[in-house]
Amino acid sequence: MTMMLARAGCIALTSLLLFAGEATAQQASLGCTSTPSAQGTQTLRCAKAITIIAENGARFELGDRNRDGNVDSVELSNKALLLEVPKKRGRNRFEVMTPQAIAAVRGTKWTVDAADGKTSVFVVNGSVRVARPAGRGSVVLGAGDGVDVETSGDLTVK
Repeated sequence: MTMMLARAGCIALTSLLLFAGEATAQQASLGCTSTPSAQGTQTLRCAKAITIIAENGARFELGDRNRDGNVDSVELSNKALLLEVPKKRGRNRFEVMTPQAIAAVRGTKWTVDAADGKTSVFVVNGSVRVARPAGRGSVVLGAGDGVDVETSGDLTVK
């Protein structure tokens, strides 16, 4: 039952991203341009074909871990992001970090929602490795999979 609720929640989240109210604009940087969408969300188009769509009121910060001037990570503290990151060579994976989880990918489209002491990750296509920041366990999600990450408990693919 819980697994079905989490999956339904992730699907509902993706729908909300597409039809949310006006987004709170955040400063674009690191090779990204920001435009409001017709649905009121904030869309960031970044170098290397990375697209980030932010839910209304999402709080996040773009990062450049390898210091090459391009976005390669996002720190998300509240609300949801829909991300599309193409596959790239090398070991550097795009990461989304929240207080409860780190989602690292190589070429995929996925959502991450951080709210109420929990992070929910849902993969549209591709694969995402999800782990807690302290390194206590990890799971790999494929297309159609999701996981809710809280400070304790097992990471269960749903």
